Amino acid sequence: MEKVIPAAHRLLSDKWWVRWIALILIASMMFFGYMFVDVMSPLQSLVQTQLGWSPEAFGYYAGAEYMLNVFGFLIVAGIILDKMGVRFTGVLSASVMFLGACIKLYAISPLFAGTGFDQWLSSWWVEMPGSAKLAALGFTVFGCGCEMAGITVSRAIAKWFKGKEMALAMGVEMAIARLGVYAVLSLSPRLVGWIGQNDPSVVPPVAFCTVLLLIGLISFSVFAIMDTRLDKQSGVSEESEEEEFKLSDVKNLLTSRLFWIIALLCVLYYSAIFPFQRFGTNMLQCNLHISETEAADLLRWFPIGALCLTPPLGYFLDKVGRGATMLILGSLLLIGCHLVFALWLPSNPSESLALITILVLGVSFSLVPAALWPSVPKVMDARYLGSAYSLIFWVQNIGLFAIPILFGKILESSNPGVTDPTRYDYTNPMLMFAFLGVLALLCAIWLKVLNSRNHYGLEDPNILADDEAVRLDGEA
Repeated sequence: MEKVIPAAHRLLSDKWWVRWIALILIASMMFFGYMFVDVMSPLQSLVQTQLGWSPEAFGYYAGAEYMLNVFGFLIVAGIILDKMGVRFTGVLSASVMFLGACIKLYAISPLFAGTGFDQWLSSWWVEMPGSAKLAALGFTVFGCGCEMAGITVSRAIAKWFKGKEMALAMGVEMAIARLGVYAVLSLSPRLVGWIGQNDPSVVPPVAFCTVLLLIGLISFSVFAIMDTRLDKQSGVSEESEEEEFKLSDVKNLLTSRLFWIIALLCVLYYSAIFPFQRFGTNMLQCNLHISETEAADLLRWFPIGALCLTPPLGYFLDKVGRGATMLILGSLLLIGCHLVFALWLPSNPSESLALITILVLGVSFSLVPAALWPSVPKVMDARYLGSAYSLIFWVQNIGLFAIPILFGKILESSNPGVTDPTRYDYTNPMLMFAFLGVLALLCAIWLKVLNSRNHYGLEDPNILADDEAVRLDGEA
């Protein structure tokens, strides 16, 4: 039950309906961002036949989203967030996402095909079509904005829901974002014929999602106006509301064993989730011998389990706790699902089995993020919470950059001489995902053991622990 505050002293964030409107505004930016991330995921076979991209080229494109983040941009983004606040960083990140989307849209459009720039790019560096290289550049720019937006949204929710239903709010935000995956997997294969049924093209779905990113920029700008009013009411500025960030704080984080366990759990788990979304449609297409649209219709149910369960799991964490246990359970489900995709589904092709496995994987995807992200404020000093999120995202991006490339290489080496994109053998790359899940499970068990010894509060309810954030101990 919310604490009753006299009307004269109530802030915008004290009004439940205002803070939830704020949440919807910032979550809509991530909803459209997630749509753009996976807009080409169900179109792998069309991209290969229409644009001439090999599986390895598609893997490079998929991993490019995280390239600059791996080489330090996310650390810079965290410092920008701590120095400049959520308003500036959020508007900047939404603008960068839109810019990257425009570059990618141009790369795959007829306006670029066959130009001198296209021919030069095709001959430069590695052997890949120029459209793949420029699209990868656009996706890299977009990825900088998207990951910056992710840490900004987490910081904004922590600010507006401090002392309130923070885990539930984070769960709702993640559910809305994942609804974007469901939406784009449903729409993207159907939009390829938007220009003409006899002339399928990857341009219409990418163009549609680019326009949505512009709407997301407008939505966050409205939130920024609300956030400015909140600061005026509370009598603080974004720069003064926390103790000033110091670069030495980064060293404190990077020398903490507890930080690295959380970061490794994050990178290992997410590296078996997001790359799966890129290749999952084609994997189902090959194993079940169905069309691209039918495979995308199956895969689109993956985020639904997370969408439905993440908010109630957030409420459960707020009231009951058991976050460390949920991390273990989610990792176990991840391992089981990828083993089914690798070993059982190819020899027993069944759409029902595939759908059940996809839904269970969605349950896993609700358990781990719902427990992971609200746990970070418990073990991070509020002064450098933005940088802590950014460093975790940075480590995560290393895996998200490398794994799709490795996946594409394994897929291509496992299918020598295969040119039909509907006849690939996905056994070996899916076993790689299962192995990542095993490593994530070991990190989750280690984290629970340390929590039982040192009581970081990871198994405690969030509401009781909200005002007891523990400084990250370098000797944990």
